[in-house]
Amino acid sequence: MEDLLAEKKSNATAAELEFIHRNKTAAMIEAALVMGGLVGAANGTNLATLRHAGRHLGLAFQIVDDLLDATADTATLGKTAGKDAKAGKATFVKLHGLAATRRRADKESAAAIAAFRKLPGQAPFLVALTKQMQSRKR
Repeated sequence: MEDLLAEKKSNATAAELEFIHRNKTAAMIEAALVMGGLVGAANGTNLATLRHAGRHLGLAFQIVDDLLDATADTATLGKTAGKDAKAGKATFVKLHGLAATRRRADKESAAAIAAFRKLPGQAPFLVALTKQMQSRKR
């Protein structure tokens, strides 16, 4: 609901945008990772690590999505490029600019990778997936 309300709000703050993304995209990715951990009988420490990684990965995913919407073309994206800006939607790029948004995507991706590497076997698939997603932002 907060996301829908923010679409019509021209003066959304950075805190509001982060709240939306942490409680939408990041929460969904966090839930998926934790459910996988539960199915795999992960212990409490590993579930907490998956939860932490999921929050960072989800936020990184959304930030990269904002970057791609602002910098990629329609053919690359497979959807209409620049749609968020045309709609006046609050995005990390709109609120922080390209350079700061790229740095934040790197920071969130690094935090997710660091968490994944604490898991048994260091979760190479999840690390590689995070790196691949992060590399799309350029």
